[in-house]
Amino acid sequence: MAEFTFYTVAMSRGQISRWALHEAGADYEQIAFDWAKRPDGFADINPMNKVPTLVHHHGDHDHVISEAAAINHYLAETHPDKGLLPDAHERASYFRWLFFAAGPLEQAVIAKAMDWEVPEERTAMAGFGSLEKTLSAMDGWLSENDFAAGNRFTMADTYVGSQFIWGLRFGSIPATPAFEAYVARCTDRAAYKEATAIDQRLIEAAGET
Repeated sequence: MAEFTFYTVAMSRGQISRWALHEAGADYEQIAFDWAKRPDGFADINPMNKVPTLVHHHGDHDHVISEAAAINHYLAETHPDKGLLPDAHERASYFRWLFFAAGPLEQAVIAKAMDWEVPEERTAMAGFGSLEKTLSAMDGWLSENDFAAGNRFTMADTYVGSQFIWGLRFGSIPATPAFEAYVARCTDRAAYKEATAIDQRLIEAAGET
């Protein structure tokens, strides 16, 4: 048995964590399915019935991890020799932007896509403020730093980078010079290309192209 079992749907946020699995060089087997039919018992593993979900077969017991940002950081923790964790000076920025991307940035992008209008006087209540403010914060950081934690790729970039790869691809995030350069750095990585090729084959096999 592989050390990890990875539950995913090819055209989903599962792509974010597959990239992390390849950056970590994790020993994993996949259970890929489509939205219409989950594997039997999947809801027992993840009551939200969503992907990605990772099961770590750890000795004589299993650990279940859901939420892509949590999965990706967990993989960095379980593969410390890969250099994907932040050092003492990168730690603050690593967690700042990892959770910013998983919270305010993704919420703001989705709100815009859903045409959810937040009145100006309630932007503080919404948490993410506005799409313009979240993108301005990220543009400021990425204009001065190559990656989420600074000038070195870390596991945070598998999540933050995915938000910008998808956002620029589908037009939900504007293509500023800083964002385009960041996406180019992320997509040039061998692990990203390996992981994406697997999901692309699954998408083509399912006729979802």
